[in-house]
Amino acid sequence: MRTLPSTAPSNGTTMKGWFDAFRDDGGPTLYSYSNRTSVTGDISLIMIFAIFGTVYVAFLLIFAGIRKERLTTFLTVTLVCFVGMTIELGQYGSTWHTSTATIVSSYTAFSKQRMTAELGGYIGLMHINITYRVVYPRTVLPENSDMSDVEYNERFYWTKPHEMTDCFKDALHRGTPFPIVALAEYFSLRQEGFSWGVKYREAGYYVDVILWTSFASWCMTVVLLMMVPRYGAYGMIFTGLCMLFANLTYWSLLPCEPLVAHVDGSILVFNFGWNYWLVLVAGVAFLLAGIVITAIDMIFPHSFSTILEVDYDTPYDRHVIIEESFDTRRKDARRKMTRSEDSFTDQFMSQVSSKLVNGNKDDQRGLVNRGYIPHPSDMMHEDHSSKSNWSYPFPATSRRPV
Repeated sequence: MRTLPSTAPSNGTTMKGWFDAFRDDGGPTLYSYSNRTSVTGDISLIMIFAIFGTVYVAFLLIFAGIRKERLTTFLTVTLVCFVGMTIELGQYGSTWHTSTATIVSSYTAFSKQRMTAELGGYIGLMHINITYRVVYPRTVLPENSDMSDVEYNERFYWTKPHEMTDCFKDALHRGTPFPIVALAEYFSLRQEGFSWGVKYREAGYYVDVILWTSFASWCMTVVLLMMVPRYGAYGMIFTGLCMLFANLTYWSLLPCEPLVAHVDGSILVFNFGWNYWLVLVAGVAFLLAGIVITAIDMIFPHSFSTILEVDYDTPYDRHVIIEESFDTRRKDARRKMTRSEDSFTDQFMSQVSSKLVNGNKDDQRGLVNRGYIPHPSDMMHEDHSSKSNWSYPFPATSRRPV
């Protein structure tokens, strides 16, 4: 008796349909193509853009509901966000001193195979990025060799005294392309007679400290702008000066002999990058904005305000409180002046009256007119008090008896 095969799939067959992708004969997944791609962006810079961009977009969403101080609020928030982002980009960026060149060099040392590539050096405060990208092969390459998509981006740190040397040795062990190693050798700290790495590390260290000071001052400026714009303007001036001082420090601490790197006959001359110019522009803008706000506040007191102020457009508004305090002080001053004038007049009159009383004390006694006898008709119309003797304030004179 023959048994017909079952048409229902087994559990194993069903599971195999779900989990057999890229597998041959039950083996592990085989990725037969290259999945490594070149670096397209710096994660730290992307995070900085995302943070400040989110804050600024949130401000733009609520900006439509602002009814007062629209222009000053928009300019202030835009400038504050731009300066804060610039400070952070300056700390983590890699374009303070840059250089790029097209070179014709070999991929490995002591190789006769030469190719055209773009080599770039991007110096930050605490590291250097060296990029290497092949443009097209100069010679005919062997079969099954694809060198047209070679693209490297190596970062060498010098946050510690010997970290650059360790990164350089690690690049040699990993077989990094020869042009990258040749350029990194210029920054290996005092290795093989080169001292440019020491100068760049020193400049980056001091500029990093100054930029952190600028960032702390920027945070305080944001708080002061929300409380008292006058003091916020002072903070803007101080922050702008710190940023300009960072540019000056970096320029002054660069090597006296400019770095000119020679790689297989090609020359790389380093110049200031966009990080340097961005910090310079932001520092000048923040400094000028602080000076303008301070001048406006001195010429027109308490006229500059933004929507960021606390208790804005409420009974406890800052301007109302200040004006009421000024009116109260003026009224108190007037009352004090009136009281002082009245008291001075009273004191003067009391002193004069007391002198007059004391000077005429003896003359107030008068004389008793004993020789005058009133008429009876006069006595009928007079009170009892008028029967008393009269006193005259005249000096004593001799009278003849009648």
